[in-house]
Amino acid sequence: MAYRLTVGQFAELAKQPLDRPGLGLARIVTVTASILLLAGVAALALLGVWLLTYHFPSLAALFGAASLGLAIALRPRFGRLDPLVEVLPRDRAPALHQLIDEVADAVGAPRPDVVAVDDTFNAYATSVGLRRRRVLCLGLPLWGSLGPQERVALLGHELGHFVNGDIRRGLLTQPAFTILGSAAALVRPDDTGAVADGSIAGFAAMIGEVLAKMLQWVLSRLLFGAHLLLVWIGLRDVQRAEYLADELAARAAGSAAAVRLLEAFLALNTIETVVRREARAGHGAARWRLAGDEARAAYRDRLPILRQLSLRDDVSLFASHPPAGLRARMVEARQWRTPTVVLTETRAEQIDAELARDYTRVGRNISWAH
Repeated sequence: MAYRLTVGQFAELAKQPLDRPGLGLARIVTVTASILLLAGVAALALLGVWLLTYHFPSLAALFGAASLGLAIALRPRFGRLDPLVEVLPRDRAPALHQLIDEVADAVGAPRPDVVAVDDTFNAYATSVGLRRRRVLCLGLPLWGSLGPQERVALLGHELGHFVNGDIRRGLLTQPAFTILGSAAALVRPDDTGAVADGSIAGFAAMIGEVLAKMLQWVLSRLLFGAHLLLVWIGLRDVQRAEYLADELAARAAGSAAAVRLLEAFLALNTIETVVRREARAGHGAARWRLAGDEARAAYRDRLPILRQLSLRDDVSLFASHPPAGLRARMVEARQWRTPTVVLTETRAEQIDAELARDYTRVGRNISWAH
């Protein structure tokens, strides 16, 4: 089913312009579900406050406290900045910030409020807090293994998430991805159980506990099933947003660089292995990039096979990204673009010089981490 849906979505999108996602069926369902869930949590909170203030103190106050506590547990989360990332202010990495500004202008995206780096083979853009501060985080092992234009493509893709309508980042749609899952976890029965002490009262208590756990088990499974259904529906729209982010990456860096970036993801396990090897040897970013280039060169003849294999290995009803092979094919099938932003080797070396201290720290972290 996942394969058919993924291939069908690709065929549909390849025939039309990749604009900002509109009100498709998946988005309508996700927004509607989020509004209903938010209304339910608000109703629980209001009921709790009313019961707490109704003829206080009374037995109703206990139910009010429980209702209010449940509403607090199910409240929407606004997210926060990962404490493990290293924030890079503009005055510490001016060349990197300048490049980010240029790419943001090229794709029509707002500039991030926070630029950070970490030690992952990844990169992401997100919004945190009630004010929805935009965060761009670059995994230095991935960043260091890429060529200059591939870095521009990576920035174009991630910054594109600020304008591609990705529903995972919206305050109004986030509840559909979290509330029912949290509710399922709250009502899931624990593994402890009462042991009958031989008396009639003890036996009755044990029977009552078994029945209560059965009810909890059924309710938690129903809630979790509904949670999975909403996530599955929402991720159909999320995958469309990924294709649009790739289109924006091609607009900034050129189609050739966007395709090379996506092909790097096909060999990411090998690139990760060789980058760790170089880090263990005490080598810096220049050797990381050289090792990554060598790893991809070894894969060059196998790329068509790896692209096709990704269509089988990487499809899932719960995947947030389409297979890298399909993403590369989508870029190639659309208008071929020349670079809007060109990152020269000189500027790339300047950026790496700004990040030298971070490369050293990250190199130590990834040397023996698994």
